[in-house]
Amino acid sequence: QVQLVESGGGLVQPGGSLRLSCAASGFTFSIYAMRWVRQAPGKGLEWVSSIDSAGGSTYYADSVKGRFTISRDNAKNTLYLQMNSLKPEDTAVYYCAKGGERPGGQGTQVTVSS
Repeated sequence: QVQLVESGGGLVQPGGSLRLSCAASGFTFSIYAMRWVRQAPGKGLEWVSSIDSAGGSTYYADSVKGRFTISRDNAKNTLYLQMNSLKPEDTAVYYCAKGGERPGGQGTQVTVSS
């Protein structure tokens, strides 16, 4: 079955960087667009970024544009999110999702705090 395992989160100071990974299995990763979404404490899911199946087209929420970079390695069935210039408002649980589906993994916690 479809399995998405997020990793790479942690505690970082404002202005710092983190790189999230999402290991995919149970489906043909290379033919699906993928997304990162996040959920801040007490809030709903927020779309962060998307990438097409080949990695040639990327899309970002205005709140992260210019700071985050989404990428993928289809040979490794892995999705990435490079996050730079992190802000306290980026604090959330980050999830990856296949296509337009709801995230199914446990997510990875990102906390930005001094």
